[in-house]
Amino acid sequence: MKSKLSIVLFLLVCFSAVAQQKLTVEEIYSGAFRLETMDELFAMKNTNQYAVLNFDRATRSSQIDLYDFATLKKVNTIIDTKSFPELADGIDSFVFSKDEKQVLLANNSNQIFRYSFTANFFLYNRDTKKLTKILEQVQQPTFSPDGLKIGFAKENNLFIYDIASQKTTQVTTDGIKNSIINGITDWVYEEELAFVKAFDWSADSKKLAFIRFDESEVPEFSMNIFKKEMYPTVETFKYPKAGEKNSKVALLVYDVASGSSKTVDLSNYNDFYIARIKWTNDANVLAAQILNRHQDNLDLLFIDGTTATSKVVLNEKDKAYIDVTDNLTFLKDNSFIWTSEKDGFNHIYLYDKTGKLKNQVTKGNWEVTAYYGFDEKNKTIYYQSVENGSTIRDVYKIGLDGKNKLKLSQQVGTNSATFSPNFQFFINSFSSSSQPTINTLNSTNDGKQIQSIIDNKTLAEKVKKYNLPTKEFFELTTEKGNKLNAWMIKPTDFDANKKYPVFMYQYSGPGSQEVNNKWNTTNDYWFMMLTQHGYIVACVDGRGTGYKGAAFKKCTQNQLGKLEVEDQIDAAKVIGNYSYVDKTRIGIFGWSYGGFMSSNCILKGADVFKMAVAVAPVTNWRFYDSIYTERYLQTPQENASGYDDNSPINHVSKLKGNFLLIHGTADDNVHVQNSMQMIEALVQANKQFDWAIYPDKNHGIYGGKTRIQLYNKMTTFIKEKL
Repeated sequence: MKSKLSIVLFLLVCFSAVAQQKLTVEEIYSGAFRLETMDELFAMKNTNQYAVLNFDRATRSSQIDLYDFATLKKVNTIIDTKSFPELADGIDSFVFSKDEKQVLLANNSNQIFRYSFTANFFLYNRDTKKLTKILEQVQQPTFSPDGLKIGFAKENNLFIYDIASQKTTQVTTDGIKNSIINGITDWVYEEELAFVKAFDWSADSKKLAFIRFDESEVPEFSMNIFKKEMYPTVETFKYPKAGEKNSKVALLVYDVASGSSKTVDLSNYNDFYIARIKWTNDANVLAAQILNRHQDNLDLLFIDGTTATSKVVLNEKDKAYIDVTDNLTFLKDNSFIWTSEKDGFNHIYLYDKTGKLKNQVTKGNWEVTAYYGFDEKNKTIYYQSVENGSTIRDVYKIGLDGKNKLKLSQQVGTNSATFSPNFQFFINSFSSSSQPTINTLNSTNDGKQIQSIIDNKTLAEKVKKYNLPTKEFFELTTEKGNKLNAWMIKPTDFDANKKYPVFMYQYSGPGSQEVNNKWNTTNDYWFMMLTQHGYIVACVDGRGTGYKGAAFKKCTQNQLGKLEVEDQIDAAKVIGNYSYVDKTRIGIFGWSYGGFMSSNCILKGADVFKMAVAVAPVTNWRFYDSIYTERYLQTPQENASGYDDNSPINHVSKLKGNFLLIHGTADDNVHVQNSMQMIEALVQANKQFDWAIYPDKNHGIYGGKTRIQLYNKMTTFIKEKL
């Protein structure tokens, strides 16, 4: 009897150990819970197929394979690097000509900033199977629509390569580093307006429009690069901080036949951005989006390609700011699709070719969150929205006339779609907080699933061993009456009669969202790991975050950090009053804007938060870039109090709790200057705090064992201080 009881107890202990397997930072940040995902696919334009860049680990070779959208089966291999010794370094990326008979292949890519890179490029002809190395360490090579030429940028100048003659024509000659850039955006455009290629071919391939940046008067920023050298090197680049001089921009149209350029007259604009350029379907009409420095007035210009004269076809004004998108779509008759928040929510509109509104396609107190495209044949628009709740995403189709709307997605959570060229099929990506990502092939007729592609069952089974807690979604109402989306993760052995410390996470930036019903991010596993150590983790999206309408998103205008910090403090007070929470043990964490927020919370909410961790924070808005900061605050010359009242560096004397400040020295985005000056301010205020600096690490702070060391450091700090 005694031995049987021992065996039962032994089995129970073993079962408990298996059921409660502990998460570790090492596992989490070494990719142990990585999702199986579809390779990035390129939807072909001329056939109902898609291309994928595959990598064969066994042979260390790359292939561009072609698949049928209807069956998902491989049709053929376009190119295999095994057959071409010149491609021994593999393929990093590729782009097709308009007729898809030629492919540009990139390798030996070298990153510059967030999106920009240089690379070597090879031209592959699918008919002749000929491969030719044509360009070395250039940027953004782009086929002309007729497939005869390639426009590209190198060392701040713009060039055209003629495929038949293999000769290169230099379009501009005045490009100089840190002075003049032709056809490629400067740092702040790339970071905040999210584009690099600042040139575009006309539909008839006869003209090349491009933006010229004169950044000679933009102040420079320098960073030390340490590596393992005896002497650090210095990286210097142009970085316009808030209120400082931006690049002077000009828009030019280059005529290929004559080799001459005309400058578009934009003299009626002062201190402005050319936020987008794009040729319309009329080969002689160029579209340009001109945004004023405050970013609250946008003109859509139509420009004559021959005379370079322009006219305003659409104007948008906003009391706060206008979001620039890539959704502008021209129909065959040059009427166009446009998205706007002008009725208080982001919706889709149709205008005729003169800029006259034909109709508002989508309507309602909800947001369109992605515009997928327009099926010209069936006059149907495809989009993603939050019309069933701001924390979930669904895929829809709707007629160009605003009728016959149909929800195509089938499950509640986060759905996104990639459509076949003929819009007959779409690949749906679905996940929720309880379901890892599922990829399926679906019909656009009724949204029904045709076949499964990836189900992530292996990961779903793996996480069962850890008995992970669930993410509970709810709406939190503050004492002031603000209704905020929130989630909470409790320990799996949660006991309502106990008192738990709470660790809050947020980002809180304008238009952002952290409370959404989708599968775990890497950080979510870390949060769940903390619950295994007895913490409750909570997240609240305060005012200023996205997908609840323009009024909710833009109420923070001219006072970034004021209402957002109030909401985190007020939310912490509400959570602190829950019967199972120890209100004396509430901490907060954030990265980037979230680090700005957590820094402010430990200072302005010194009586509410016991500890805070801030990674790569803005500590003074005067140190951040012009486009982002002025979009929400205007300039410091115009709104000094908006900058200073809510910058953490000005509130260091209020520190009472435990504060950990972290930054990378090679952060080209939020400069380490923010943390260095914050450190000095804290020192001079005689405040004790902890800090960690990561040499040569950028805004993401990663590489080698960096993430593991960083998250172990933060975990130890939380366990010791909260």
